[in-house]
Amino acid sequence: MPLTSTGAREGSGVSRRGFVGLLGAGAASVGIGTVGAAPVAAAESATSAALPPPSSPGYWKAVERLFVLDKKVLFMNVGTVGSPPREVLDTVDRVHREVAVKATSSYSDFADVRAVAARGYGCDPDEVVITHNTSDGMSKILAGLALKEGDELLTTNHEHSGGNVPLALARDRYGVVVKRVALPVGNDQRAEDYVDLFRRAITSRTKALVFSAPTYKTGTMLPIAMLARLAQDHGLISVVDGAHIPGMMAYDFHELGVDFLAGSAAKWQCGPGGTGVLYIRNKVLPRHNPNPLPEFWPVVSSGYPAEGGLPPRSSGPTASYDIAATLQSVGNSSLAIMSGVRNVCEVWDRIGRARIQDHVLQLSAYAKDLIAERWGVRALYSPKDDPRLVCGLTSFAPFRDPRDVHDAKKTETLVARLKDEYGIVIRTSDFPVAGSAKAHQAVRISTHLFHQEEDVKRVVDALWRLSRTMS
Repeated sequence: MPLTSTGAREGSGVSRRGFVGLLGAGAASVGIGTVGAAPVAAAESATSAALPPPSSPGYWKAVERLFVLDKKVLFMNVGTVGSPPREVLDTVDRVHREVAVKATSSYSDFADVRAVAARGYGCDPDEVVITHNTSDGMSKILAGLALKEGDELLTTNHEHSGGNVPLALARDRYGVVVKRVALPVGNDQRAEDYVDLFRRAITSRTKALVFSAPTYKTGTMLPIAMLARLAQDHGLISVVDGAHIPGMMAYDFHELGVDFLAGSAAKWQCGPGGTGVLYIRNKVLPRHNPNPLPEFWPVVSSGYPAEGGLPPRSSGPTASYDIAATLQSVGNSSLAIMSGVRNVCEVWDRIGRARIQDHVLQLSAYAKDLIAERWGVRALYSPKDDPRLVCGLTSFAPFRDPRDVHDAKKTETLVARLKDEYGIVIRTSDFPVAGSAKAHQAVRISTHLFHQEEDVKRVVDALWRLSRTMS
């Protein structure tokens, strides 16, 4: 099947990547096998293996029951943090206790955990590292690049501090120039518009494109594969802050063609707290990224040879060494947390990552349609009509008076009242908008696999009533 600009394979409905064969384990109980050096027993609680057929009318309600979220609160802020399934909590608790009883250490590269994660993310085990979070991954990437004074790092004005901080460190340490593309917002853009903005900003001194996809502020999914190709055409490195990609989007990292991608395992992937995913392209990909591998140093590692002398990076389709294992080795690690990461990746693979993506995007589209009906499409800061730019995050201006888009206190009050009076948790967002001297204030909704259409309608209805009373 042909690739879309996002790097997903085209399928029925929303663009997505198929996960053929991964549902075959659905009849088995969740057992996480061996993590590092410690054997781990199978989970005893109800698991995703017991879900009804996906065609069942109650399928997504059954998925919802895998989670322990407080039923008295409607939690729609997955963009900040997720909630692990019950079986993952059981796994982490059980392994913590086993480790305590046996005083088990784990100086490991967790090859088995990385193999399960790589299977779900469309890459190889030597290319995926389980990190602490997206910020950790972005720091490892930017600290490991071979940068010199005068190099330009081309990024955007909608980046998270997890990317902005290592960019600032690179600027202050090496004298690189951090150059920002001003992103447009709303529903009037196409994927090509964002690519053109980056293309026009590239100079002879540009070293890398560093961008968030999606942007956490507006929920705009920048067209990763198209920007990766732009980088390849200019001999540049591509670095993606993909905090929201793991667990939300069914992307094949090889097909995206990027050099580096840092994401969270504790947001949409719903893994244990303090876990992330780092992808490092470790081989030449003739179909997707034929460029040579960029020079990269695994600077945060206890796996680097003390005598020095790592092999040179691969110049072909086979890895010269396991760079992910080198980065994964950082001394004694948590068997329990790594067990939880493996377990949650198995849960997602059994449900089907493309199936989860479709559900997330369908709910997000429903939210955007309801918002456009009530507030008008121009209230949306998130794209709606170009499927290459959408994700599970939806940001919009909740007040009718144009002056209120700058009122941070009023927006914060709205979100606080939504929780206190309606039992719904979302968050605020703020970002620069072209032509506006002040940042715009918005609310942001996250739709995920444990949500239903009635949840989306409930949050939109509540925001409509509250915003009218506050106008």
